[in-house]
Amino acid sequence: MSPRGVAVPNVRQLLFAAAERVVAKGGPGALTSRAVTDEAGCSKGLLHAHFAGGLDEFVAELVLDRFARASALAAELPSRAGQDTVAGNLTEVTSALLASGGPALSALVVTRPGATERFRAAMTGGASGFTAIEDAIAAYLRAEQPLGRVPDALDARSTALALVATAHHLLMTSDPGTPDATAQMERLVTTLTRA
Repeated sequence: MSPRGVAVPNVRQLLFAAAERVVAKGGPGALTSRAVTDEAGCSKGLLHAHFAGGLDEFVAELVLDRFARASALAAELPSRAGQDTVAGNLTEVTSALLASGGPALSALVVTRPGATERFRAAMTGGASGFTAIEDAIAAYLRAEQPLGRVPDALDARSTALALVATAHHLLMTSDPGTPDATAQMERLVTTLTRA
């Protein structure tokens, strides 16, 4: 446990990683401020000191952070044209949306009205989200077409929409007892890029 008054480096990421572990172990219902700070091994007030809006702000910021990471990864896709495999590149990006407890964390935003409001306001304000990822995937597919790694007849925009829409669906509907969402995305990527 970090002593009171001692600076904790990378507080946001420390708390976000702890929250993901709490949700992975106990599901969305296990996420409390105390559970997060206990898991992070820090003082109880640290979460509220960095997230004045409490757990709702924390949950919204956690999900926004994970979207921003996935968007940054997706933004690199067009420069990766011709490298590795198309399916591998796309699976890496779509899997990033589902990683780190994605479905359970998305459920937290939906079930916490305060977090939902904060999340929507951030998206309306231009935060990275599904649209940025869809645009990057479409640009990547178009960059792969002249290289012959993606069929010329493939509609890049529709394929990108199908991938992002499926990731969204899996984020919002996957439960611990459902089939592995990442495996489902891999199968879809393979099917769409072979079309």
